[in-house]
Amino acid sequence: MDAMEQRRNLIVDLVNQSGNISFAQLKKKIPQISEMTLRTDLKALDEAKRIVRVHGGAKSVDVVIGTDDMLSRRLVRNIEAKQLIIQKALKLIRKDTTIFLDSGSTTTALASCIPDQSNLIYTNSLTCAVELCKLMNPKVHVLGGSINQYSMSICGIHAIQDILRINFNQVFMGVTSYCEQTGFSCGVDEEAVLKKAVMNQAEQSIILMDSTKVGVKSTYTICELSDVDIIISDDNLPEEFLEDCKKYKVQVI
Repeated sequence: MDAMEQRRNLIVDLVNQSGNISFAQLKKKIPQISEMTLRTDLKALDEAKRIVRVHGGAKSVDVVIGTDDMLSRRLVRNIEAKQLIIQKALKLIRKDTTIFLDSGSTTTALASCIPDQSNLIYTNSLTCAVELCKLMNPKVHVLGGSINQYSMSICGIHAIQDILRINFNQVFMGVTSYCEQTGFSCGVDEEAVLKKAVMNQAEQSIILMDSTKVGVKSTYTICELSDVDIIISDDNLPEEFLEDCKKYKVQVI
């Protein structure tokens, strides 16, 4: 590993530790490098999507996208758990219904397996849309709005306006985390607002969540456990969480 790579790895570590750090703070922590070199490094790391440059400093990718990694990396994580969740979810999809598919690696995998049948499908996920384009029979709509290039999703006021005029039979929702204190949550404010709006328009709200997300906190609450109808997960959910699901009459599959 050469000196430049070591230096840039150090910068990424410092940004990740702080979540949000100013240029001046970085310069103070690495006084041995010049301001010009630091600016060059920040630009290169931003282009490599290892950090996110902002005015006056940098942010961790985790903070910006509200997840533990970029979507391209999440797609190859916990593959066995995702496949189990997908097989369970497919059994719930009914023909001739209106469905919303949320963004995320699990919903993208679900989109790739949805049967080629008559459904009206809405999504805010560009990766889900690509998978759904392979089907002939469903009618697919992509929400308009602002694109998050890290999660490949769409959110914002225009997306909310689209949602408020639609009544969904089923919503398949991804979440970043769940804990008793904060409920289901994610790390991006606009995405949390969109998820809430979708669930308010849904006859049946279905959460797709592997067991590793239980007991984890994120910044923005989407909903409480009592707001959910069904949770589809792997077979490793904590017993205490399962008891809470029974308490609120949430079906766990």
